[in-house]
Amino acid sequence: MLTKSSHKPKRGFTPDIIVVCLICLLPLLWLVWRFFQNDLGVNPVETVVRQLGVWGLRLLVAGLLITPVARIFKQPRLIRWRRPIGLFAFAYVAMHLSSYIAIDQYFDWSRIWADIVKRPYITFGMIAFVLLIPLALTSFNAAIKRLGGVAWRNLHKLIYVIVPLGVLHYFLLVKADKTMPLIYGGIVAVLLGWRLWGWIRRKV
Repeated sequence: MLTKSSHKPKRGFTPDIIVVCLICLLPLLWLVWRFFQNDLGVNPVETVVRQLGVWGLRLLVAGLLITPVARIFKQPRLIRWRRPIGLFAFAYVAMHLSSYIAIDQYFDWSRIWADIVKRPYITFGMIAFVLLIPLALTSFNAAIKRLGGVAWRNLHKLIYVIVPLGVLHYFLLVKADKTMPLIYGGIVAVLLGWRLWGWIRRKV
């Protein structure tokens, strides 16, 4: 059983955390390698923007998956993986947005604003990113101490809104084969259902 103490982040980079960080870096390194190999397809800009966003979403989903796996297999140490995975997820999402602004829209703020207002998938994606910012900024021990455990945990429950918004952003973005967005949506639905069931059991 996971106790409250098992959720407290520990200091230092242990070997497992280093491995997690290296794994999270691999998609970015692979994308950079493909860039230098001129292997980004007929639309390199779209490939870069899309892949950064997809990997950001994958890491967000992976972060949600950590707690159930840790509890089912009775491995509380896995909880420590949530922080690096979450921070890398934020980094990928931030690069996704930055690449859209810089190399897709060329900092044309009027067009960007028009996209946010008129294109629902961009609207939902932007909302998800804005909500993700305070989570990234408070993912450190100093912020946890300053906010207090209860307030910090309540703030980080925003992830249960952010991830579905990310899935919706992806679903609306894809115009043809929606298989992958539906798979992510199914996984997220199961994970949120698992948490809801646990909450109901504690209240009954």
